[in-house]
Amino acid sequence: MTGASRQAVVIGAGIGGLSAAMRLANAGLSVTVLDMAAGPGGKMRTRDSVAGPVDIGPTVMTLKGMFETLFADVGARLSDHVTLIPDEILARHHWRDGSTLDLFHDPERSAAALRDFGGARAETQFRRFSDRARRLFEAFEGPVMLAQKPSLPALTAHVLKNPALIPAMAPGRSLAASLSSQFTDPRLRQLFGRYATYVGGSPYLSPAVLGLIWHSEASGVWRVEGGMHRLAQAMQRLAQDKGARFRFNARAARIEQQDGQVCAVHLEDGTRIPADLIVFNGDPKALVDGHLGQGPAAALPRKGVEARSLSAFVWGFAATPAGVELAHHNVFFCTDPKREFDDLAAGCMPADGTLYVCAQDRGGDAPTGPERFEIILNGPPGHPSTPEDAYRCRTHTFETLARMGLRFSPTPDITALTMPGDFDRAFPASDGSLYGLSPHGMMATFQRPTARTTLRGLYLAGGGAHPGAGIPMACLSGQHAAAAILSDLASTSTSRRTATPGGMSTGSATMASARSPSSAS
Repeated sequence: MTGASRQAVVIGAGIGGLSAAMRLANAGLSVTVLDMAAGPGGKMRTRDSVAGPVDIGPTVMTLKGMFETLFADVGARLSDHVTLIPDEILARHHWRDGSTLDLFHDPERSAAALRDFGGARAETQFRRFSDRARRLFEAFEGPVMLAQKPSLPALTAHVLKNPALIPAMAPGRSLAASLSSQFTDPRLRQLFGRYATYVGGSPYLSPAVLGLIWHSEASGVWRVEGGMHRLAQAMQRLAQDKGARFRFNARAARIEQQDGQVCAVHLEDGTRIPADLIVFNGDPKALVDGHLGQGPAAALPRKGVEARSLSAFVWGFAATPAGVELAHHNVFFCTDPKREFDDLAAGCMPADGTLYVCAQDRGGDAPTGPERFEIILNGPPGHPSTPEDAYRCRTHTFETLARMGLRFSPTPDITALTMPGDFDRAFPASDGSLYGLSPHGMMATFQRPTARTTLRGLYLAGGGAHPGAGIPMACLSGQHAAAAILSDLASTSTSRRTATPGGMSTGSATMASARSPSSAS
């Protein structure tokens, strides 16, 4: 069978699935992408409003080089398909005592803002923290994020060659504990501790190394003109230009296998789609829980999906704001972050939680009339999400913001709210978790499933797979999945050319090694 005749099916048109589909189609495979939703994007979703589509998933792009590489790898340029607008203000932060702090793309402007906010000590501590985050990011980028399988030995070797990284990593300490020794001002501990939530964790339980997330944001934040969903649409169009076919409103029900090799995907409506290769771009827990059959359920370990990351209560609406000058990104902090995360750990909606407000029409010309907003309150996975919870969330969200000076007209009703239970229904077996495996614990990074599974022909992509949550990492997961597939196809082709009677060829041995349980996640 030639490479061009290989039938690849991608289940899920999220960013990871789209990334894999673009690369596989560009390599000449016959690619079909399935998704149970009406369009591409996965968690990069929208809600209709009187002001236009409101993004109710990711709101900005960081690490845009990941996407520039993706488009370049298929012979295109990102800038020809979407218009990116840099955010000079990374975020505007508000505390209950009335203090505010803007952080900027320009590090010197941020340092000056810290000096005005908390004096010379705060500026010095911020500069040290930023340098530490940069060094950690650079240390983890090669052996962890960019590697198809994160290598603890490679990371250890790098750290041993650079022993100054050891105190920066603060092994055995949580992010919150590390920040307590880096910042005197509790407001700054709260601010930078919040970066653990970017991958669905609590700063009190996540490892100190997650401070590196600050570097990814400090390196630049970009809005997509027209909304983030335009990025998913552009990726779909480019995959189609390369020959990929898309079927929406098509829910996969079962992965068929023969002799330990995938061979088809069955849809809920009874359609059977032949497949030599399958990329699963859903929550890997759906496979482990048996939602697509018992063969896939045994294809990856439960420890890679069992501890769940945070969920959220997400508002998406249009209204006219008043009382606070908003940036594109705005964070309204709660009084006691420890209490917020204790509530989440107990499986409860926070009684007093930090609120993220994305003013999607800010950052350019002053908007007139209703504006589009997304507001996020962290939520626990597995939350039952009753109507009573929706009304309680509405009261907490908008009364809290009003006390901090921000009001909306009209105040949205509960139909504008997506709760953890809604996310669980939209993304089967996820428990409403938005980031897959919890980042808690030093070894969480190395437990996340990688692209290869132990079922031949079944691969993973998406935020639940390595290297993790966030659209740059999901994009990179698709790259890892496509690279694993093309490498395995090349090994198969080599084995057929070099096989000798009565023995295993070099190519076959390579393939067996690539698919052994020790090399699969």
